[in-house]
Amino acid sequence: MPYLSQIAIYPIKSLGPMFVNQARIVEKGALEHDREFALFDEDGKYVNAKRTGRFNYLSSVIDWKDGTVTLHNRENNETVTFHLHQERAGVEKWLSTFFQQSVTLKQDSGGGYPDDKKATGPTVIGAATLEEVSSWYPGSTAQEMWIRFRANLEISDAPPFWDDHLYREAESYVPFRIGNVLLHGTNPCQRCVVPTRDMETGDPVTEFSQIFRAKREETLPDWAEKSRFNHYYRLAVNTQAPDTEVGKIIRVGDLVELI
Repeated sequence: MPYLSQIAIYPIKSLGPMFVNQARIVEKGALEHDREFALFDEDGKYVNAKRTGRFNYLSSVIDWKDGTVTLHNRENNETVTFHLHQERAGVEKWLSTFFQQSVTLKQDSGGGYPDDKKATGPTVIGAATLEEVSSWYPGSTAQEMWIRFRANLEISDAPPFWDDHLYREAESYVPFRIGNVLLHGTNPCQRCVVPTRDMETGDPVTEFSQIFRAKREETLPDWAEKSRFNHYYRLAVNTQAPDTEVGKIIRVGDLVELI
């Protein structure tokens, strides 16, 4: 039976994942601490990996107990640590220098800063799906694809693209449970430029998208709702969590069941 094999949260939007054994559903249906922080420019717009490949040079680790963030600039091998609240001005000054523009770090602990405002729950992808996609690119791995496509929940013990069971026609949803948490699968996630970027330099690789679209169409399973594919640059499933699920815990090892 399919089960939850990995949970990843992304504490700072567009930066790397933190793998956890369990996560709580918070307001808006998100996982606690996922995209809890985000960077904004002087016009109030996101500074994110869609806009700049410089995120590929930057990594972060948050210590929730101590309230600190450690930032590492791979470009010059600089590592700094700041208190997220007491030294917020220092964090913003350092990041502004790194991104070569004035940035502000904001926090929303009630659901974070999701891309899809209608489907604010965790994104779901299959482990075998990641294996299959990695086979389209010689030398790549499933873990690399996880990082590229930035999903929250990985489902194992299921065939490739099993996650395409988790949506139907537009304006409908598929109910499913992970452990005792009810989620509604809503739509196959439309991807942006981020997965196509070279992981070392952040430069877009045009062939990545071309290969992906062709292979995704070729391997789309019979159970996928084809009306949701106006194009084939879609992978992983967006979800919603009903208000009844807020406060519940999702855990690695939980069984996954379609309702």
